[in-house]
Amino acid sequence: MTDEQILILAILGVIAAMFLWGRWRHDMVALGGLIACVAAGLVPGEEAFSGFGHPAVVTVAAILVLSRGLQTSGAVDMLTQRLLPSGSGPVASMAAITLFAAVLSGFMNNVGALALLMPVALQVAAKHGMPPGHILMPLSFGSILGGMTTLIGTPPNLIVAGFRAEAGGQPFGMFDFTPVGLAVAATGLVFILLIGWRLVPARVRAGAEGFDTSAYLTEARVPQGAKADGMTLREVERSLVEAEAQVIGLVRAEVRIPVPSPLQRVRAGDILVIEAEPKALAAALSSLDLKLEEAVKPEGDGETGTENGSEVATSAAAPVEVRADADPGEARPSRAIASEDVVLMELTVLPESALIGRSASDLRLRTRFGINLLAVSRQGRRSMARLRTMALRAGDVLLMQGGPETLIEFANQSGCVPLAERALRLPNRTLALKAGGILLASIAAAVSGLVPAAVAFVGGVLASMALRVVPSRGIYKTIDWPVIVLLGALIPVANAMADTGAADLIARVLMTEVAQGSAILGLAIILVVTMTLSDFMNNAATAAVMCPIAIGTAAQLGHSADPFLMAVAVGASCAFLTPIGHQNNTLILGPGGFRFGDYWRMGLPLEVIVVAVGVPMILLVWPLSG
Repeated sequence: MTDEQILILAILGVIAAMFLWGRWRHDMVALGGLIACVAAGLVPGEEAFSGFGHPAVVTVAAILVLSRGLQTSGAVDMLTQRLLPSGSGPVASMAAITLFAAVLSGFMNNVGALALLMPVALQVAAKHGMPPGHILMPLSFGSILGGMTTLIGTPPNLIVAGFRAEAGGQPFGMFDFTPVGLAVAATGLVFILLIGWRLVPARVRAGAEGFDTSAYLTEARVPQGAKADGMTLREVERSLVEAEAQVIGLVRAEVRIPVPSPLQRVRAGDILVIEAEPKALAAALSSLDLKLEEAVKPEGDGETGTENGSEVATSAAAPVEVRADADPGEARPSRAIASEDVVLMELTVLPESALIGRSASDLRLRTRFGINLLAVSRQGRRSMARLRTMALRAGDVLLMQGGPETLIEFANQSGCVPLAERALRLPNRTLALKAGGILLASIAAAVSGLVPAAVAFVGGVLASMALRVVPSRGIYKTIDWPVIVLLGALIPVANAMADTGAADLIARVLMTEVAQGSAILGLAIILVVTMTLSDFMNNAATAAVMCPIAIGTAAQLGHSADPFLMAVAVGASCAFLTPIGHQNNTLILGPGGFRFGDYWRMGLPLEVIVVAVGVPMILLVWPLSG
């Protein structure tokens, strides 16, 4: 093993460890790895940013813009209304939504497809009394499976196509992935719809009123003269028993007491940190005359806040009042909250949202938007930070208060999905037809071979701007820049693996020590390793790392690289074991009430099916002999 091979493998090991740790965003880690490779002399400085001009990176950016056009024009909403059954049973409705997501994901961004259909799925779950997880996990997995069926369905396919071209062949075409991808996706969907959804844990209760997003962590202030004033925490908790709520902290004089003594007496002005189910919040507050901290205007605040010198109304800060005769099982906000001007709305934080890592204080929600963050529902660990200083994460469910149009605008700008029927503008039929026509024309140009895929889809973006399908001013906001930076940074790192011989070294070890020289076993190993990495790493990063190894494996065995690259494409698109392997799995974590260990119950047998179907189909469609 040479010094260069040791260096590149060490850098890749650190990159993988940082991905798994999750402390920093994937794009930051990828850039750090690229800079480390340049510093170590593994990547020439003048070629450090060559990855940003790679056709796969350009195509991914273009597809994100075209997908946005389908969303904002209402094209998908029109299809949803026409294609999804309205009077069918729960299983049929779940099957229709899941299949529709799979088809959409073949031609648009997976996360976008899920975000569009998730509110519809939650309505179906509420209508039929299903736990939301029973429809959300099939929806997520179905959209992931659908993405592997075409070149543009998912970034890993574009990356694999690019590596094939660099290895001396033609890049994979638009539908070269379809025979294998369609067989795997169809088999996986049959399993999900017949058996898999029954394996999903029913973590929450759902009824006609809606669904449960697990316990909210919220803060409630003790007003002067409240019932809680002067009570001990033990007495407070006894009063909250019927509301199924508990006190998990106390804030006094801006000092957080995470584990207060049960004998501690509550004073007026104290803030109680309460964990309660969404429907129990009203009963918990009314039983002790408490007020939601974020709904009560702090002393000294005026009626307006200022931002860049202009006044911003904060009428959304009206206090939340709970009637004394409120039904303990149902939250009944005051007339101000229930009015047309001010409402409560639940929003889920999307992966790569602008809110991630920021708090309500950082965002200045009141002064900038005139809205309040009332509570946060988070799966996994309980944060001990103050609500207004709590750093938000992907999958968090936020209980927001404000005007309906303001909340919808905030959700669109910040990267959130409302968990109720979306109050968006009505679909524009003309724009929807233009968006669909542009996408179809771009696909036709790429399939015909008249122009490279990247050129075809960038042409589609230009047409979208010219025809005002996507506003020119917001064109760059539609691109998921962390993904673009991730790809652009990792492609030179992956090339360094091939240039130093590290990829061939790993391939040689896999073939001689594990596969014992068997090409079929080697193909299965590549698929399983890629799939395992994808469960814990970004799928695009996984594809970039595994493609050189796949090409090296083929060279070691003296076979065509195509089947091994196809195994990477399939494996990178099959992250079903964890909520962190794919953005869609993260997105459903909060609304589905899932825990980290819930995904493998349906995901593990699904991955076994992928291997059992994928390997024979790859060998059938892409013979080892080439």
